[in-house]
Amino acid sequence: MLGHVKIALSKFRITPSTARLFAPRLATRTKTTHQANMSSVNQATAQSKVINYENMNPHIKRVEYAVRGELAIRADSLKQVRFIIIGPSCFTIDVRILIDSLHPFSIPLNTPPPAAYQELTQGDTLPFKTIINSNIGNPQQLNQKPITFFRQVASLVDNPDLLSPENRELLLKLYPSDAIERAELLLHNIGSIGAYSHSQGIPHIRQNVARFIERRDGYPADPSKIFLTQGASAGVQNILQVLTEGPSTGIMIPIPQYPLYSATIALFNATPVPYSLDESQDWGLDPKKLASSIGQARAKGVDVRALCIINPGNPTGQCLSEANMHEIVDFCHRERVVLLADEVYQTNVYQPAQRPFHSFKKVLRSMGPTYADFELVSFHSVSKGMVGECGRRGGYFECTGLDPRVLEQIYKIASVSLCPNVHGQIMVDLMTNPPQEGQPSYPVYHAEVHGIYESLRRRAKRLADCFNTMEGVTCNDAQGAMYLFPRVRLPRKVIEEAKRQGRQPDEVYCLAMLDATGVCVVPGSGFGQEEGTWHFRSTFLPPEGLFDGFCAALEEFHREFMNKYRD
Repeated sequence: MLGHVKIALSKFRITPSTARLFAPRLATRTKTTHQANMSSVNQATAQSKVINYENMNPHIKRVEYAVRGELAIRADSLKQVRFIIIGPSCFTIDVRILIDSLHPFSIPLNTPPPAAYQELTQGDTLPFKTIINSNIGNPQQLNQKPITFFRQVASLVDNPDLLSPENRELLLKLYPSDAIERAELLLHNIGSIGAYSHSQGIPHIRQNVARFIERRDGYPADPSKIFLTQGASAGVQNILQVLTEGPSTGIMIPIPQYPLYSATIALFNATPVPYSLDESQDWGLDPKKLASSIGQARAKGVDVRALCIINPGNPTGQCLSEANMHEIVDFCHRERVVLLADEVYQTNVYQPAQRPFHSFKKVLRSMGPTYADFELVSFHSVSKGMVGECGRRGGYFECTGLDPRVLEQIYKIASVSLCPNVHGQIMVDLMTNPPQEGQPSYPVYHAEVHGIYESLRRRAKRLADCFNTMEGVTCNDAQGAMYLFPRVRLPRKVIEEAKRQGRQPDEVYCLAMLDATGVCVVPGSGFGQEEGTWHFRSTFLPPEGLFDGFCAALEEFHREFMNKYRD
């Protein structure tokens, strides 16, 4: 059969990576034609469906989350692309991929093979060997080694039969004694890890979290004010839901910001109130900008209730000074807004002498009785730091100064989900109560944590130096977190090409980077940025042994891209 053949939706999905082979016809298909095709599919099926795109929750449609957006989907597709040559003048494509690209797609069977046909026959289908997911802080995806003690304890609580007395002699040959003792202690306080726990989190683990906070800050912590969560993200979402009374509720968020905040605010139909970080001052926070932002919002009738701070910063990697934190607490106290402190990167601090981490809880308590009733919620997670157990989904938040009746409602919301997953809670226990000096596992634990930390410091500096050698690129050093957020000054022709494609200029740049190098980053437009500036966020998590090749590929791509679009 000649002409066009529609690929059955139930069997195949087209991959946007084929755009490189069918250019220019497919080059912008993912963004533009996809929407048109989806519209036609929706129109054809809407009448037969109770729920369809037109009548679904409109707030969900407003949610945007660039970290797992078009570039990440395209990167996943490139990982799986496979071409099958079926004749000298035609071919088919194994199109197992593009998530959510559920629309019919036509390929002319009598179309001559594209220019890349010779490459395909030689097996050289892509100009890179692997996809590097630098779009998200997911350390173990990029081969960060799990902490041995943590995994030993986790495996024992998953297999309690190993702890039986008759197995002890053999077990001690495989596990250190302190890992065995910790597993037994956890099981004594949990029971079966396959059972629901307390909705607020296992009491024993909340007590350990409170002790951790006390050791860190030098001030008491109350386990009854601590909620264990499915990662920090779930805690942020719960608190923002509690804070939101209606569309006029305003939540102050930094620009640039981690899109969890803007997405959740959109989902709950609240109003984002942006405030700008200053790139020229290492992404510092000017209290005058906070005052201007809240004043403008309130003049429009917005009921500003909370200020979100990410420290160390995401995507910008800055660490706040203690003096700046005092100013922020004073601002929130004066303006009567709740402070939400996202502190998940608190151990990712790379200039500890100049910019050490201070928790907002510690700073608040140091400011004396005037701030005794100050409202603060602090978040932490097992996903970051040297732990990097993102898939375990463990975290917590601590409430300070909140109305007891509000705490009751937070507990009620937590109980609706029954409990956070127990594996994640166990990882929180291990993170906040690791092996101590003198215990059998401490030497290995210390060596692993120190090794990961020093490697991250080196990689952060190496990648910042790489970006700063590129034409028209400037990049602040990472004081903390896992990211760099370089600014790219793009030629006019790139901006014109972006308008033609219906994209932002930094999206065009990042998509071209992915196609040329296999490196997946996130455009700055997904985080918010000063108008007329363009950025991207990249982690520095790729394995250190690959860094020379990683940086060389980025430098070569940037050179070729700038030459292609040079004014």
